[in-house]
Amino acid sequence: MASRAIRRGLASLGLALAVAGAAAGAYWFAPTPPPAQAAERLVADLDDHLVAITAGFTGTELLLFGSIDGEGEVVVVVHGPKEDVVVRRKDRVAGIWINRDDATFRGVPAFYHMAATADLQGLDLPETALSRHQIGVENIRLRLMPGQQAEGSESFAEALIRNKVRIGHYTRDPGVVEWRGGRLFRTTVLIPANVPVGTYTVETLLVQGGEVVSAQTTPLFVNKEGFGAQVFRAAHSYPAYYGLAAILIAGFAGFGANWIFRKL
Repeated sequence: MASRAIRRGLASLGLALAVAGAAAGAYWFAPTPPPAQAAERLVADLDDHLVAITAGFTGTELLLFGSIDGEGEVVVVVHGPKEDVVVRRKDRVAGIWINRDDATFRGVPAFYHMAATADLQGLDLPETALSRHQIGVENIRLRLMPGQQAEGSESFAEALIRNKVRIGHYTRDPGVVEWRGGRLFRTTVLIPANVPVGTYTVETLLVQGGEVVSAQTTPLFVNKEGFGAQVFRAAHSYPAYYGLAAILIAGFAGFGANWIFRKL
């Protein structure tokens, strides 16, 4: 935890010095650069691009920080990895609860988090922009598998989001992006203990005048590490050998326990 705090402090200090140095250099030594060489409107980064899940992993907190050029609002959207999800609805038939209907959604983000310097009303973005950038859980793209009926899919989509929120993979209430000075910003992203492994996408958006004028995409990798991860990879890469090894180990353990009890 101490090393992470030191790394965050150095990252924030370095970003502030870089922004200040760049501004000073532009003022004292250089004329205004042409548009093609102008400074980027938005710069953002994570304090760590890799989350290692070990046997004792209980969740972690990532810091996203950056700066903007000029005025505007900042939106951060974290999502991924994609997966296919089957949502089933139970009905009571003859006193027994059974699965009656189901819907399969493809390319559903397994994890979703959003934070901003203002609420959705304050961003003043049109519905097309909210949907394109998936700003807010109600704008997550949930597409049915080909051949499935679209009628009544809204209730299944709502159930999917509700379940994701319940297990902590989706956050319904947006987080807060805090300002640090005039142009610096920061926010934290909570990674829960049951987070799925895979590649995540962190999108940082700059909103000005009711439109997204700049965007930056940062990758985030969540991987299993340690002996448990090796067993997990072996089980998925070589399932037949893994099953055979499990049977042999169980058999030897049974014979060993039987021999020990006979000697006692």
